Amino acid sequence: MNIGKKTIQWRKRWPWMVAVSLLVVGSARWGSAPSMRAQTVIQKRDPAIVAMINDVSAERIEATIRKLVGFHTRHSLSETESDERGIGAARRWIKAELERYAEASGGRLQVEFDPFIVEPDGRRIPHRVEMKNVLARLPGTDPEDDRVLIVSGHYDSRASDAMDTTGFAPGANDDGSGTAVVMELARVMSRRRFPATIIFAAVAGEEQGLYGSRHLAERAKREGWNVVAMITNDIVGNTLSSETNLRDNTHLRVFSEGIPAANAEAFLRRIRATGGENDSPARQLARYIKEVGERYVDQMNVVMIYRRDRFLRGGDHTPFSRLGFAAVRLSEMNEDFRHQHQDVRVEDGVQYGDLPEFVDFAYAAQVARVNLAVLANLAMAPGAPRSVGIVVRGLTNKTTLRWQPPAGHAPAGYYVLMRETTSPIWQRKIFVGDTTEVTLPYSKDNYFFAVQSVDAEGHESLPVFPVPVR
Repeated sequence: MNIGKKTIQWRKRWPWMVAVSLLVVGSARWGSAPSMRAQTVIQKRDPAIVAMINDVSAERIEATIRKLVGFHTRHSLSETESDERGIGAARRWIKAELERYAEASGGRLQVEFDPFIVEPDGRRIPHRVEMKNVLARLPGTDPEDDRVLIVSGHYDSRASDAMDTTGFAPGANDDGSGTAVVMELARVMSRRRFPATIIFAAVAGEEQGLYGSRHLAERAKREGWNVVAMITNDIVGNTLSSETNLRDNTHLRVFSEGIPAANAEAFLRRIRATGGENDSPARQLARYIKEVGERYVDQMNVVMIYRRDRFLRGGDHTPFSRLGFAAVRLSEMNEDFRHQHQDVRVEDGVQYGDLPEFVDFAYAAQVARVNLAVLANLAMAPGAPRSVGIVVRGLTNKTTLRWQPPAGHAPAGYYVLMRETTSPIWQRKIFVGDTTEVTLPYSKDNYFFAVQSVDAEGHESLPVFPVPVR
């Protein structure tokens, strides 16, 4: 198969292919070793996604965070009857605000409380309690597309003592920032239409043990949701670390697991044979966030962290990981522990506490834009190719990949992705057209490969790492 000629033919039909062809086909002859030093980035941006990104408002994010702080505490075991303070008032306000966005969407955004009961756990739940997630579901417009994307932040907060249910726990950054980002995404994106379904989730009980996200993950599993990506935003509003005096408003961490928590033994057997320890579904999602986020959001660099979460810590993506979903966490580059899980106080002239004056609202808006670019690009893309395999019949210095089309509507074509075995990111995107098998003159001994679908406008699916086939 002459891929160069095939690419030129497709380029005539879709102008966005010009940049891809120049970067990945024109950069090296098939017979020579590729020079791979930087990630290939498509320069063309979808104007519809750009318009949504421009709608994201730092001022609205600030107003949301200040409103959440105004409830005094959002501890999961705090007051539920008051309309002015406590977790009950906070969740009712979040729901009412999302319902305003639903009205502006023409009723397409569907808002609900998702209640659940948590029994005493002998640790941070002393008595039986009802908690409630707040969900806003934007149904996909394509009846053949059952994909679900979930983006979350947790709206509960805490002070120094995890069991202090009445003290001032403003939670401006942890996780008022993540909740505000999710709500701003719901406001902007609910006015548009996407083939896939997007769920905007404000979850409860994170500080007491990830209870809200666990309930949501179990519901998704029980009801058979086809969750292809889950992103949680937790602590995404600070840019200055008082401990190290570092200020960074241009970097965003994405945490992703290498060895999946679910089906770990089967995955371990495969990676022992193929070396794919950095190619779990979550790691592919992290790479996707880096490429697409940086494509659309200027002056933002997504830093991949090869851990499920921070050292020996956890977040709301963890229950999804444990149930086999591709899930990652987004977090600011440098956390400030004087303003996280701290009683509000002045000590030795230093202000402690998670107050709004320590949130960089413009940075939080940038984080929202990264989320939006990724969710929109993925929701508008075709489904990922199925049964992606790398043929291992016979010894050869070439690599043959084969796959099946995604469920639902057929894509315009496919990319084959390549990287050196030491590279954390995909370095080359090769458009191979509307085919389900390709042979490349590069050895599978020396490179990693993946395949992703792409539509006529350039929206890509998540990459799929191949398994050995004969």
